[in-house]
Amino acid sequence: MRIAVLGTGVAGRTLAGKLVEIGHAVTMGSRTATNEAAVHWAAGAGPLAKAATFFDAAADGEVVINATPGTVSLDVLAAASTRNLDGKVLIDVANPLDHSAGFPPSLSIANTDSLAETIQRDFPTARVVKALNTMRADVMVAPERLAGGDHDAFLAGDDADAKEVVRGLLAEFGWRPEHIRDLGSLDAARGMEMWLPLWLRIFMTQGNSPFNIKVVSA
Repeated sequence: MRIAVLGTGVAGRTLAGKLVEIGHAVTMGSRTATNEAAVHWAAGAGPLAKAATFFDAAADGEVVINATPGTVSLDVLAAASTRNLDGKVLIDVANPLDHSAGFPPSLSIANTDSLAETIQRDFPTARVVKALNTMRADVMVAPERLAGGDHDAFLAGDDADAKEVVRGLLAEFGWRPEHIRDLGSLDAARGMEMWLPLWLRIFMTQGNSPFNIKVVSA
């Protein structure tokens, strides 16, 4: 599969690297085709990897992953172009974290809306699925490194077929079916994104050790 990963940060590089490792052709998108981080990543990732602009990456990808900071995601997706997102599965792993008042950041969107829903409204022909935003990047692509994979990944979206595509990619990353929890329609992204303030507090108190959520039922 051809996959566009928009964003050159830790999440973008980690997801792109794993996708190449498991056999997908990945274009890392950034504002310029000569972005140093993207070019460096592509040079080290092998023949299935390349760097391009947001526009060209989205045009080439069959699936698009938004791994940009949530406060710039809408601008990035506008640069990628509505027509290049038309009909495509758009996996949103971003969180609307506002760092303007320092650390820990607040959420720029919350309660009655979410970044994922905003993206869906602004790009109505894209098939937006929220996923993987509730954990660290290294856990996203290697669930087995934490508790042997005995923890949960969540997804939400309004398009059932798009969610199946995402479920398939999560399975390729190593997520077991019983740990991929479909929360329903895209408005469930509100809760997924609002987990981040608590995630950050846990991170601040326990240091840099990876952690994640596991839902335990009676």
